Amino acid sequence: MTLSPDEAIAVLKSNGRSFHFASRLLGQTYRNRAARLYAFCRYVDDLADETSNPSNAAQELLALKASLQTGQSSEPCVASMIELMQELSMPKGPVLSLISGVQSDLKPRRIEDQAELLKYAYQVAGTVGLMMCLILDVRDRQAWPFAIDLGIAMQLTNIARDVGEDAQKGRVYLPATWLGDVAAAQILKPAADHATRLRTATEHTLSLAQDYYQSGMAGIHYLPTSARCGIVVAAMVYREIGQIVAEGDHRSWANRAIVPYSRKLATAAKALTRYALQSTSRQKHVPHDAHLHQHLQDCFGANNAATT
Repeated sequence: MTLSPDEAIAVLKSNGRSFHFASRLLGQTYRNRAARLYAFCRYVDDLADETSNPSNAAQELLALKASLQTGQSSEPCVASMIELMQELSMPKGPVLSLISGVQSDLKPRRIEDQAELLKYAYQVAGTVGLMMCLILDVRDRQAWPFAIDLGIAMQLTNIARDVGEDAQKGRVYLPATWLGDVAAAQILKPAADHATRLRTATEHTLSLAQDYYQSGMAGIHYLPTSARCGIVVAAMVYREIGQIVAEGDHRSWANRAIVPYSRKLATAAKALTRYALQSTSRQKHVPHDAHLHQHLQDCFGANNAATT
C-alpha cells in the first residue's frame, strides 16, 4: 500500500508551508512526485526528531535502509518512495546518504567546522536537490552540483532559523570554529558574550547560504520550463526566512522566523518578475564553482567522479 497523491499533498500542506505554497506552480505530475518525496523525507526526519527512544529510532532507520535495498516496505510513504525510485530509475546513493545524515542526529550533535557543516547539509538536503532533479526529469549530470547547492542553501537557512529548537534537542549546528565553546544548554538563555557569538555565527551561516543560493539559481536553466517557476518561488520564499532572521538581529534562539503569507505573495511576485525578465534573454550555461564542493569530493553527485 502506498500513499495516494492527495495523502502526499496533505503531508506537504501540513508540514511544509513554503514548499506547499510553491508547489502549485509545478504542474500536477511534478507536484505529486515532489509531494511523495517530501512525505518520505518527513517520515525519515520524524524517526529522529519525534522519538523518545534513540536506540529504537536507530534500529528503525537501519530497517528503512534495508527496505530500500530490498524494494519492499509495509509503511505507505516508504513504499511510495520505493515506487517513485523505480519509476524514475533513481539511484539509491542520495537516499541512503539522507538517512545517514538523519542517523547522526540521534545523539547530541556538535558541528566542529565549516567542512563538517557542509557535509551534513549535503546529506540531509543536498541529496534532496539531487532527487528533485530526477523528479523534474532532469537527466543532465551537469545540473547535479547546482541542485545540491540549492538544497545546501535551504538547509543552512534552516540551521540559522532553528538555533533554539535544535539546542533543545542537544544539537548545535553552528560550527564551533565560529561559535566557540557555547554549549547547547547555554543557548536558550545565553549570557551577553554568548549571545554576541550566536548572532555572529548565525549571520555567518546565512552569508554562506547566499553563496549556495546564488549557485543553485545559476542552474535553473537546466529545469524544464514548466517547473522553473515553482522552483524559483520555493527558493526565494525559503531564502526570505533568512532575511527575517536577519531582521530579528539574528536572535533565532528566542524566536522562530516565519514568512507571513502576504510576504510570501510579495516574494513570489518579485521572484517571478525576475524570472520572467531572465527567461526573455538568452541563458548561458555557467560553469559550476568547484570551490563550493571542496569539502564534498566523496559525495554522490557533487562532482563527475562521485556518481556510482
